[in-house]
Amino acid sequence: MLLVVALLAAVCALPTQAGAQPPGAHPSAGGPGTLPPGFLWGVSSSGFQSEGSSPDSNWTRYVAAGKTDDKVGSAVDFRHRYRSDIALAKSLGVTVFRVSVEWARIEPKPGVVDRRELAYYDDLIAAIVSAGMRPMITLDHWVYPGWVAARGGWADASTPRAWLRNARFVVDRYARANPLWITINEPTIYAVNELRMGGLPVSASVTMRDRLVDVHTSIYRYIHQRQPGAMVSSNIAYVPTVEPIVDAAFVDRVRDSLDFIGVDYYYSASVTDLSAINAATGKNWNATVSADGIYYALRDLARRYPGTPLYVVETGMPTENGAPRPDGYRRGDHLRDLVYWVGRARADHIPVIGFNYWSLTDNYEWGSYTPRFGLYTVDVKTDPTLRRQPTDAVAAYRDITARNGVGSTYRPTRPAQWCSLVAAPASCDQPVR
Repeated sequence: MLLVVALLAAVCALPTQAGAQPPGAHPSAGGPGTLPPGFLWGVSSSGFQSEGSSPDSNWTRYVAAGKTDDKVGSAVDFRHRYRSDIALAKSLGVTVFRVSVEWARIEPKPGVVDRRELAYYDDLIAAIVSAGMRPMITLDHWVYPGWVAARGGWADASTPRAWLRNARFVVDRYARANPLWITINEPTIYAVNELRMGGLPVSASVTMRDRLVDVHTSIYRYIHQRQPGAMVSSNIAYVPTVEPIVDAAFVDRVRDSLDFIGVDYYYSASVTDLSAINAATGKNWNATVSADGIYYALRDLARRYPGTPLYVVETGMPTENGAPRPDGYRRGDHLRDLVYWVGRARADHIPVIGFNYWSLTDNYEWGSYTPRFGLYTVDVKTDPTLRRQPTDAVAAYRDITARNGVGSTYRPTRPAQWCSLVAAPASCDQPVR
């Protein structure tokens, strides 16, 4: 992931601020308490990473070409276990379940709809609604059909037209379920991965970015025609310190076509801890996941896009094959700490409206089963039954949804980072307790 490496390298190159004050120098008003009524709690997933039985696509071709550490295989077999997984989500007390409707699965050949797979998605969306949850549907989670790949993927001039035809079909079919919509998952990292895996020549990187902007704005308008009052966005992968530079390529260009800004927050950095570089070198379980960074990411976005609601579409913590993290941070404690800082953001009038945990179960982390993010762990490589085993975060999330937060007396298990670089320089010189 060359762009991610470069961005993280830029973070690591920032000079230490001599004389910077420790957290607490600029305390914010109020405490987190509970989140407001109507706050959305959810879980996130994606089709290719969890479904298994994968049809021909750009990613199955990358796997077949030996470009990944692990083959995708069955994944966690969400394709056949979605009803029981929906029941697990319901038991958490969440009200939003994020899924993707995979273009490669429903249109295996140009203009040919696989009715069996379409029936699966019909039942999946209906089952989420029947369980009392609202679907959050992702139209593009980095996967497109093999026939599009054969034509050149996003470098081919016909791809935007084909993408929009499929996206409109999906919108027409599922708008009645009143879903939240994510048009394109992490557009910048999407392009980076296409470059990294060989699906896009470097010469076409700007072309892909421009085409993603165009299809997003087009489908945004179409969704609002078909679903009055819809909430539509594209989620960004928040990169410490340099996010404003990254956003110039996509978010700034579509800001009038975003009903909320979706943010994915995972890794942090500070002048005394630059371990976030591990997220770009294949050992993301060694990257610090200081929870206070989510506050700074949300504050930064609120300042740069005033008046636009924010939604944490993804956040979580990786472990290596489910083993305890080297830093001793437990998933349940990290989840509570994240929610505390989201509550602090709301208390400081930052308009965050929802929070999804990534992910309900472990899944295929774009080439490897080693990183584990699930509330329920699944040992794909050694357990043929694919048993869902609850982590300590399951009980934590149930308590959070029941309380609508962590409560006014909760305090994070880890101190805030000193001189955080998540949204530098403000996250360093305007810290919170």
